[in-house]
Amino acid sequence: MGPTKQQRLELSRAFSHAREDYIVSTSNAHAVAALDGWRSWPGGLMALIGPEGAGKSHLALAWAESVGAAIVERGDRDLRGLGGRPILLEDADRTPGDETLFHLINMAGADANLLLTGRLAPRSWATDLPDLRSRLNALPTARIEAPDDALLDGVLRKFFRERNIRPADDVIPYLVRRIERSISAAKDVVCRIDERADAERRDITRALAREILEDEGATLDLFE
Repeated sequence: MGPTKQQRLELSRAFSHAREDYIVSTSNAHAVAALDGWRSWPGGLMALIGPEGAGKSHLALAWAESVGAAIVERGDRDLRGLGGRPILLEDADRTPGDETLFHLINMAGADANLLLTGRLAPRSWATDLPDLRSRLNALPTARIEAPDDALLDGVLRKFFRERNIRPADDVIPYLVRRIERSISAAKDVVCRIDERADAERRDITRALAREILEDEGATLDLFE
């Protein structure tokens, strides 16, 4: 018997940042537990850190939705009306404006939790304000590690499902062993596989996945 053909379902699925769609594995379980326990954050503060593509935004946005947090954009200066409610600021390690960040940290408290995301630990964030430096050094952190095999498997299945595709059974294990270990890479490879399959009217098989990875110069397992 040949490989299972992919099936394109009729119903579309929009990309979701819902908490129930967030896949938990050993690489992010500590961070998930930390955000679930947000009412116990010391001083109402938490920094969610980890490498790019590890899933920080999904988890942070799911937290913001669940607690009704205001989302502060990079460069925002008008913080009026934010007092007394949870706040999310993403990419805090790359956000200009020391005074804005310092003010947000000072606003945090029992009912006004502040979640900051960044790639690096707050101790390494650049600032010219001594008082902010001391606050950053003391920030509690929850770290997401680079995705492990279980997480990559889960997000690949999720991204194929959102495109209404069921790939051949051996496609996802094949990709897990070969793609860059990031959620963004998983999303990108699913997109490119789907586009190639659609353009060439092909089934989504391991052979097609291999072609996509070869096109981008991916290192293949010579023993496969």
